[in-house]
Formats: sequence, C-alpha cells, structure tokens
Amino acid sequence: MAPKQTTDLSILSLPGIWDVLTGEQLDYLRSNSKMQQFKRNEMIYCEGETPTHLLCLIKGKVKIYKDGVGGRSQIVRMIKPIDYFGYRAFFAEEPYLTAACAVETAMIFMIPSEVIGKLLKENNELALFFIKAMAIDLGIADTRIVNLTQKHIRGRLAESILFLVDSYGLEEDGATLNIYLSRDDLASLSNMTTSNAIRTLSNFATEKIIAVDGRKIKVIDEERLRKISRIG
Repeated sequence: MAPKQTTDLSILSLPGIWDVLTGEQLDYLRSNSKMQQFKRNEMIYCEGETPTHLLCLIKGKVKIYKDGVGGRSQIVRMIKPIDYFGYRAFFAEEPYLTAACAVETAMIFMIPSEVIGKLLKENNELALFFIKAMAIDLGIADTRIVNLTQKHIRGRLAESILFLVDSYGLEEDGATLNIYLSRDDLASLSNMTTSNAIRTLSNFATEKIIAVDGRKIKVIDEERLRKISRIG
C-alpha cells in the first residue's frame, strides 16, 4: 500500500526553515511541497536511491541506518520532530548512503529538490541554516564514532539510553523512555550484538539502574547511568 499523502500544511507553524523565508517564499514552499504519512516499520528511503526531496520529520520517530558486514545494520541517527534528514545526499548530489525507516507512525514534510534549490539561490539565510545543521550533525557523528568504538559494552548501552532520553524525553511518570525500541534496534544503536544488549539490560535492571517491561525502559538511577556512560 502506498504511503498516505495529505495536503494539510497548517502544522508548519512549527519552528524550522520557514522562519527564514519571506511570505512569498513560504507560499511557494507550501504550494509545491507535500505531507506524507508513513506507518511503523515503513521505509522512507533505501540505500542507493537517488534523493528527490529534502525531508523534515513533523511528527513521530525515524531511524537512519546502514547495513554493514554480515547483514548487520547500524543505526547512525535517530530523528525527532522537527529534524531535517536526507539532505547530505541531496546536497552532495549522490545516492543515499543510508536508509530511513519509521520507528512509529511518522508525518514527513517533503520538499522537492527543484523547490529547495530555487529557495536556496534566493535566500542566503536558508543556505546558512543548512550549513549550520550539517556542521552540528558532523560534530555529533564524530563524537558517536569515538564513543561507539572506544567504550565498553556497558558504557555504550548507557550512552544509548541517555541519548534516547535527551532526544525523545520521558513519559508523564518522569522515568519511562518516550520511545519503544526493539532489542535489535537498541543493539544496533549501541554497536553491539542483540544478545549483548539483552544481557546488559538485564544487568542494569538487576543493579536497579533501570527497569524493563517489554520494550519499555524506565530509568531509575540516571546519575549512575550517566557515570557508566562517562567512564565507558
């Protein structure tokens, strides 16, 4: 079944590139872009495809991942509202090096390449917006590469849980992560095998650092979790 499309762009009062556009440019953007809904586990784009749109997550959660050696996938980014993604390949004018999949139902604002190209030529502030976004993403990627290759298993998993806390926040109880990842995805995010992720989660639960209920993870002792992440 094809992804659901909608033309309701009223949600675009949220912060984003529209903050730096003129009224005329904003009307042009609204008239020539679309909202598209993706269901949980539905692919948004695949590795090797040619970018045709710049993407902004309006609602939901998305994972960016890359398949590695032996069929193992590595989650390289988790997208939250209002994050832009897919733009590195877009600006590099090359195929996607990663794939994107909805972790839960996602509403995505899709701007055609010719539209964003026209706006970039007209608006220097928009170009600076994306230069800054790419610079921030590069800094985050550099830090994650070091952490995922140098930290031990406990440190990597602790960092991933805290990353999810910082990215998506907590539920109303002030402790439960506001995202439910499968053990495979949590392992992929932490650069470890699924069995190691399950065993380390169990150890954290035994030590009363977290509590686990299915896919739900509740942070009991955030200070200890941050210490484990810090010392690696």
